[in-house]
Amino acid sequence: MHTTPSLLAELDALPARWEVQETLAAPVAPVAALLLTVAEGRVGDDNLLVLARASAARQGAMTVVAGSGAGAYRAELAGPVEPVEIQVDRARSMVAVQSWYAGVHAVTACPEGTRVTHRVHRVLPDHPGFAAGIAELGLRARMSRDLRRLLGVIADRLGC
Repeated sequence: MHTTPSLLAELDALPARWEVQETLAAPVAPVAALLLTVAEGRVGDDNLLVLARASAARQGAMTVVAGSGAGAYRAELAGPVEPVEIQVDRARSMVAVQSWYAGVHAVTACPEGTRVTHRVHRVLPDHPGFAAGIAELGLRARMSRDLRRLLGVIADRLGC
């Protein structure tokens, strides 16, 4: 019997191409709870927060549906776009997303409170999402900006 590896297991086996991290002066548990909340329904600040700022999500055109397997989901977008694969591992405080890139957000404790790390393991260089002005050198800057925005939403929600 052949089983397909989980998205997180697949990405764990790959080296990170880019990594950014930021810290938040808040306990790990509430930060992880907000970051790892993924359920069927519309994507927003209370559901699949890591993609809430994507243009399709801001336009209300991104919806989460259950996938096959533990913690597996799919974000479906309006229009001719491939669905986004998502896997949440609450025990390891990680969420993986695969679209035109495949990356993992992880939450860990640190002396300042909570460290959130975003690693990108794979990018489809011919995909319009990558080719449309997000050259390889600009991806790290975009990742840093997006992570700061993500933590800004979490900080606002937690009042810290």
